[in-house]
Amino acid sequence: MDLVGKLASQKAVVIFSKSSCCMSHAIKRLFYEQGVSPAIYELDEDYSRGKDMEWALMRLGCNPSVPAVFIGGKFVGSANTVMTLHLNGSLKKLLKDAGAFCEDSKDKLLSWLVT
Repeated sequence: MDLVGKLASQKAVVIFSKSSCCMSHAIKRLFYEQGVSPAIYELDEDYSRGKDMEWALMRLGCNPSVPAVFIGGKFVGSANTVMTLHLNGSLKKLLKDAGAFCEDSKDKLLSWLVT
């Protein structure tokens, strides 16, 4: 749990994800399209700590464990919560308050989509 908390506070937006999860992919794309370049931790690619982080996320109430989104170091929720915030207009305010917007996120989206 300490590792998740530490990683979650290292950037304005942090997403714990799995590379094979379609909802994780959709959430990452949403943030890039909003002008945000999140820190992304792919649990299935971190063989030494991925399972421990997944269990810690489930203990936080994220079920399924991914995608798990943190904004401003605070756990926001999974894909359903993030999409609800996006649709009701609350997500932009959270992102602005956390200082999450950056200029180069569109370029990162393009390079991310190509890979």
